[in-house]
This record gives sequence, C-alpha cells and structure tokens, in this order.
Amino acid sequence: MNALRKSSERGFADHGWLKSFHTFSFADYYDPKNMGYGPLRVINEDRVAPGQGFGKHPHRDMEIISYVLDGELEHKDSMGTGSVIRPGDVQRMSAGTGVFHSEYNPSPKNGVHFLQIWIEPAELGIKPSYEQKFFSPEEKRGKLRLLASPDGREGSVKVHQDAWLYAALIDGDERVVHKLSAGRKAYVHVARGAVTVNGQPLGSGDALKADGESEVVIEQGDNAEVLLFDLE
Repeated sequence: MNALRKSSERGFADHGWLKSFHTFSFADYYDPKNMGYGPLRVINEDRVAPGQGFGKHPHRDMEIISYVLDGELEHKDSMGTGSVIRPGDVQRMSAGTGVFHSEYNPSPKNGVHFLQIWIEPAELGIKPSYEQKFFSPEEKRGKLRLLASPDGREGSVKVHQDAWLYAALIDGDERVVHKLSAGRKAYVHVARGAVTVNGQPLGSGDALKADGESEVVIEQGDNAEVLLFDLE
C-alpha cells in the first residue's frame, strides 16, 4: 500500500524568527492520524531567521538527526560538543538519559533551512552521545547514500534503532530502486524539487508511506533531494 502525505496537509507554525512545517503531530499541532510512522516520530522542516535560534532546552530518550539544506546551524550541548552544521552534514544526537542543547543561526544576514528528524530509540536510558559526518553531493547523485543505520556501516552515523536513513539526488533520467525486506516499510520525504515515487508524483515537502511493498522506485526527478527511511 502506498499512501500520500501532502506538504499542504502538514502542521505549520510561524513564530516570526522560526517558520516550521510539522509532518507529524508536534507541539501545538495535533493530528491523531499522523503521530509518527513506526519509530519515526518527527520530521520538522524549519527555517530560522538570521541571528536567531533555539535557546538551551532539554531532550531525553530520542535519536535526533539534523539535516541542513541551506545555510548554517550552530550546535552546542551539555556534553561539551560544539559544531556548525552545513549542507551535506548529518548530525546525530542520542539524548538518552538527558541532554541540554541549543541550535542557532550564526549568520547575520542569511537564513538557515533544515530538517529536524526524531527517531524513537529501541532502548531507553542510554548514555547521551553525539556524531556528525559529511556526505558529498557526488555520493548521493543518482543513488541512495546510507546516512544513518543501527551499526554505522558504510560510514553512516549510528542510531539506536532498527532504522535506516538514505538520501538521494535525482534529476532527469536518474532512477533508484530500494528493495524492502519482508515486514519492512518505507517513508520517503521530498526535501526539495519534484520526483515520482512508486508512480506517485511528489513535490517539495510531500511524502509517501510504502507499507507491504517489495520495493521503492524513485525516478523522473526535477532537481530532487529525497530522504528514504527503511523502518520496522
């Protein structure tokens, strides 16, 4: 079964300095039909104004992935980690027993556009940890590049859940096929551009839930950047 999740159906919050689309129920946006998908709990598409950001706040028992599309995002946390996340970077923070962090746009003139992804961990109360890696456009051009996995294989960041995150850049005649093992399902989110997934045309912010399918076919892209989650 393939189910379409349109960008226009997402929740939206405008805080002035932050404009955020919520794929699943989050903060003041509540939709009992869209509480998550398997262990995938949050995909927020955030745009933060220059010189603004999220002040220090707590998290616990969640795998948090930040994926920057444009601009820069400065990260600081109570583990002593500090970094700037740029396009191509994937940051993973395992909140575990508890961590405080802040996210800030350090640019005085440019906005930052990024995806914040939350995945529920398989085990609660783990030690907090942090990881950040860069994946070049060439690694994603016309193919699925593994970004996050339970075992960190192929240079991916490690998440504490049986969840696999891939990214691909698809344009023109480029086509990728992802096989799904029995009992697995996929969530495909279009970060930007347009593409066809399992015969369904999708635009920026759209997504497709594939449950009970044997494969996911991504093709007919128009400067598309796509994230694919392979989930229990």
